[in-house]
Amino acid sequence: MMPLLTAAVLAAFVGYAGAWYFELLEGNFALLLFMATVVTGLYWLAERLYFLPRRRQAAAAMEANAAQRRAQLSSRGIAKVDEPDLGEARQRILMQPWWLDWTAGLFPVIVAVFVLRSFLFEPFKIPSGSMIPTLLVGDLILVNKYTYGLRLPVANTKLTEGTPPARGDVMVFRYPPKPSLDYIKRVVGVPGDEVAYLNKRLTINGQPVSKQQLPEYFDEDAMRYFKHFEEVLGTRRHRILNDDERPAFVPGVEDYPFKQNCRYSVEGVTCKVPAGHYFVMGDNRDNSLDSRYWGFVPDRNIVGRAFLIWMNFGNFKRIGAFD
Repeated sequence: MMPLLTAAVLAAFVGYAGAWYFELLEGNFALLLFMATVVTGLYWLAERLYFLPRRRQAAAAMEANAAQRRAQLSSRGIAKVDEPDLGEARQRILMQPWWLDWTAGLFPVIVAVFVLRSFLFEPFKIPSGSMIPTLLVGDLILVNKYTYGLRLPVANTKLTEGTPPARGDVMVFRYPPKPSLDYIKRVVGVPGDEVAYLNKRLTINGQPVSKQQLPEYFDEDAMRYFKHFEEVLGTRRHRILNDDERPAFVPGVEDYPFKQNCRYSVEGVTCKVPAGHYFVMGDNRDNSLDSRYWGFVPDRNIVGRAFLIWMNFGNFKRIGAFD
């Protein structure tokens, strides 16, 4: 019974992962990892409390029977008895069956990954060029999950306050129009700020953000040069790109909560950031779907602060911390 049940459970996990990989359904890795932790944890408890004690009882019974048989034969004057290797037989009895090896045996590893990913650091892969030149397509990054406060996995409910996101932070969050997707952008406005992006110039609370021109940036994917600047947000210096071929106005704006806080014109947009929300933009300013289009990021959607490129298989020199 248990081998069949376990085979069905493992097949369900493999089927879910396969359907996700082939884009037949919208997967949720956090939920998948949580369910794997719960299921393997139940098997681990069952192994410790039921299955392992029963196997030990069976091994002890085998040894007791062998000892009783030797005693009976000895009483009849038979001193030498041919019998199987009890050590090997005991080892076979105590060995976990395959269905426990693939569940209870994996629990310590899965729970370690679950805790690490949920409360400390989570890896992400950069899928688009919206954060060029800071982050490139293919960069594998780490996200700090505790700086902004610990959150329950899956539900994302906040457990501790932590330090609020600051202007200039590179933040991963759940995309407000579709929370099953993770987005990465730079925090430009915090609660209470008035953010204006007019004629491709950023102003916060009436003060223009420092912006110094750098040599043009060559984008190898687009095979084009773009205007390249260094910008200072709070204490963070970072680089941004502008594309002269893109207009300043924001096309295709969606309806979103607190849209009344924003004013759109041919020059761009001006927004008052509501309490508990953040205004975010990509560093590739004219190639980024960000707060200008779909609105503010609520605090409940925050995942963590990105801080490190841990691998880029196409360019090892990319590895390291970034601003």
